[in-house]
Amino acid sequence: MEPGPQPVSIEGVDSATTFYEAVGGHDTFERLVSGFYARVSQHPVLTAIYPDDDWAGAAQRLMLFLEQYWGGPRTYSQTRGHPRLRARHAPFRVDAAAHDHWLRHMRAALDDVAMPAEADQVIWAYLTQAAEVLVNS
Repeated sequence: MEPGPQPVSIEGVDSATTFYEAVGGHDTFERLVSGFYARVSQHPVLTAIYPDDDWAGAAQRLMLFLEQYWGGPRTYSQTRGHPRLRARHAPFRVDAAAHDHWLRHMRAALDDVAMPAEADQVIWAYLTQAAEVLVNS
């Protein structure tokens, strides 16, 4: 889950370009995470998982993680250490309903961003796999 993205070819993009750069860099990931949290913050199943006083922090951590995972700045590891995705989510009850709602809101946010189809497929495959791994109850 955490080693990093596999290379993806996106039509018209130099193969030496990272996925992060190919999809628009920071601005794209900021839009994705903002759209996602705008939806999550209104969903009763998901708001129960997030601390009321740390929505901005949760959004920042997700954005930094996704940016780093997809070849952007390594700020997440520099500030938080190894991602340890499962361990960091272990204190929270993530059941099938939370999984499904999380993915539904992430899919909608990804649709809003409108990445090239090849990139969308790659990031969506990762997000669905990551969501499955985090189910713990």
